[in-house]
Amino acid sequence: MAYILVVDDEEKMQHLLSIMLVRQGYSVDRAGDGVKALEMIKENPYDLVISDIRMPHMDGITLLSEMRAADITCPVVFITAFATIDSAVDAMRQGVADYITKPFEEERILLTVERTLGISRIIAENIELKQQLLDFSGDREIIYVSEKMTQVMENAARVAPSETAVLITGESGTGKEVVASFIHHSSNRSKARFVPVNCAAISPSLVESELFGYEKGAFTGADRRTKGKFEYANGGTLFLDEIGDLPLEAQAKLLRALQEKKIQRVGGNQEISLDVRILCATNQDLSQLVKKGTFRQDLYYRINVFPIQMPALRERTDDIVPLAEYFLKQLTGASPVGLTEGAIRTLQSYNWPGNVRELANAMERVMIIANGEGSITAETLSFLRASSAGVGSLDDLTLPPEGISIEALQYNLARQAMEQTGNNQSAAANLLGLTRAKFRVLIKQAMDDDI
Repeated sequence: MAYILVVDDEEKMQHLLSIMLVRQGYSVDRAGDGVKALEMIKENPYDLVISDIRMPHMDGITLLSEMRAADITCPVVFITAFATIDSAVDAMRQGVADYITKPFEEERILLTVERTLGISRIIAENIELKQQLLDFSGDREIIYVSEKMTQVMENAARVAPSETAVLITGESGTGKEVVASFIHHSSNRSKARFVPVNCAAISPSLVESELFGYEKGAFTGADRRTKGKFEYANGGTLFLDEIGDLPLEAQAKLLRALQEKKIQRVGGNQEISLDVRILCATNQDLSQLVKKGTFRQDLYYRINVFPIQMPALRERTDDIVPLAEYFLKQLTGASPVGLTEGAIRTLQSYNWPGNVRELANAMERVMIIANGEGSITAETLSFLRASSAGVGSLDDLTLPPEGISIEALQYNLARQAMEQTGNNQSAAANLLGLTRAKFRVLIKQAMDDDI
């Protein structure tokens, strides 16, 4: 539904235009002069302004000029009984969308409105789609060779053409939003918007206004009518990331919106019909949240129609090297930096608690450390040992009553590390959280003890 502002100093003309537009399903506000209209335009996101040219206080030409000066790109259609070549040329120079003379026929008005709104919508969508294309083809390419990710992508491709709700689960950094974006771009909604919302990043008091929008005066600071993410995604896909962090009250309203395909802005009474596909993601176990009473069971069933589980990076080790090489290529351009065998073993032996996101950040750090060197070695990746030192937990290790030999334990751990890394001392040292120099000392002491 489009929101139109009619500006005319004649009350009868305001009323006539409003009746014509409301009958076509448009929402219409009215103003009697340019000054009032400019105030309303700055407070409300109108899709179109229909204005008379000659009005007291501020005429239509000045109104258009003030709008452009304030960087308000809403299209404007002029209606006037004083049609002159000069005024038409002046209006066109300033960017007026169309120019209609009085008296006019209703069909002419409606065709002009429909055409102008269509052009405006296409321009906005093209800008949005270009940005989405840059995002998707830039750092959003999906790299995988592993069997687990192959199955994930096959499921994503299978569900994409439908309107089915999808719940993508997995640890933080596994690429849930990337897969959601793939589903959208592979669907029949690909020409419309993909709108991601991180529910965990929104203050609980602002969740409803963020999702559903709000009317002017709905709360302190609401100085203009604002569309929410649902309206913004109309015709496209709304991706609700970290949906497990959504407050219970907002969950109830979300469920109603999904069931009835209608929303109400905060502070408003008008029901707005929408056509939005919902994709959700979470790193939490929603079934456990349902048992605890912090997540609605009916909403859980509504969004979990087609579940997709994202594997952790440590569960898809075959993808680590291709991903690392891809990130390095993105950072270096046409001349990617190579990985030595030691570096590969180091990458594959690390636990990657931050998953693909951590790997991308690690490769960026590697490029700074390498400082133009021809290849990445295990030594270049030595910073990972500080992280890996805390990955394995010793909380369950219990000292036996008879005691243990620390030296024997150290030697045994060193031997296992060498076996796991193919006798690569740098990678083995990394597994034990040691520098290569300290690891060599440990090995030498063990060899001396054997002698």
